[in-house]
Amino acid sequence: MSIVIPTLGRDAVLASTIESLLALPSPAAEILVVDQSPEHDQSTTEQLTRWNATGSIRWIRLPKPSITRSMNHGLREASSPLVLFLDDDIRPNADLVAVHAAAHAQCPQLWATVGQVIQPWQKPQPIDAPRGLTGLRRDEDFPFHSTREMEVHNVMAGNLCVHRDRALSIGGFDENFQGAAYRFETEFARRLEAAGGSIRFLGSAGIDHLRVEKGGTRVSGSHLTSPSPSHGVGDHYYAMLHAQSACEANGYCLRRILREVRTKFHLTHPWWIPVKLLGEVRAYLAARRLMRDRMKVFNPSDPIKVNEQAP
Repeated sequence: MSIVIPTLGRDAVLASTIESLLALPSPAAEILVVDQSPEHDQSTTEQLTRWNATGSIRWIRLPKPSITRSMNHGLREASSPLVLFLDDDIRPNADLVAVHAAAHAQCPQLWATVGQVIQPWQKPQPIDAPRGLTGLRRDEDFPFHSTREMEVHNVMAGNLCVHRDRALSIGGFDENFQGAAYRFETEFARRLEAAGGSIRFLGSAGIDHLRVEKGGTRVSGSHLTSPSPSHGVGDHYYAMLHAQSACEANGYCLRRILREVRTKFHLTHPWWIPVKLLGEVRAYLAARRLMRDRMKVFNPSDPIKVNEQAP
């Protein structure tokens, strides 16, 4: 198994994450750090340089930030048949790698496994998925903090193990997702299942997600007070790609726009509603442009193509 860690704007927590992965009792065959940070502090730079020089990690630098592009780059560069994507601000359970590997060994037909993710406000719980949502929102409410094992139709890329060749066969991750790239994980899961693949949730392959304030997708700022389309364009684009009809896609997008300006925050800070509304309308229009551009290049029935030339 290869571990791929896309990273942006993280220093001490990135080094701590790598250190904890190197110390696992059943470590991965290799750790690829796909780094999109313009620079690091001196301590982090020196540590990454040492690890790279000794072969403990492969430190790959990319010039332009993009979560999907960096994940695809790691997917292509990985030398193992299984690739485990992890966030750069985590604490892994001791048997994280071993549990993912065992699941794929026991069920070779699996295309992907997604492990337990504990957010700072959560604790592991033995709960089943509610399965109350359907269509475009299927498994949107999946409890990724569960301790159980079950089939799942959605993923979190912060603890996601994929069969490398099968993931590449469907084009990897869609690089049209921009900014915070919201929904790129769900979109990947939909294409994976459409190709005949299956996904298993592993409640015993856990990580603690630290949700560090600086870096990562948080470089886009707060989604509550931003007129930028980067926070919502991915969700609108996902709907346009996978809705069964234009009516379903437009209905989904309209509900999102209304939902995003009817939060508790906006009810108590109504002066931010026009700002957020502008961002959502811009996001919808940006998604429409992405779809138009995609239609010019690809047949709608084709899988998303991945640029095979490394940046």
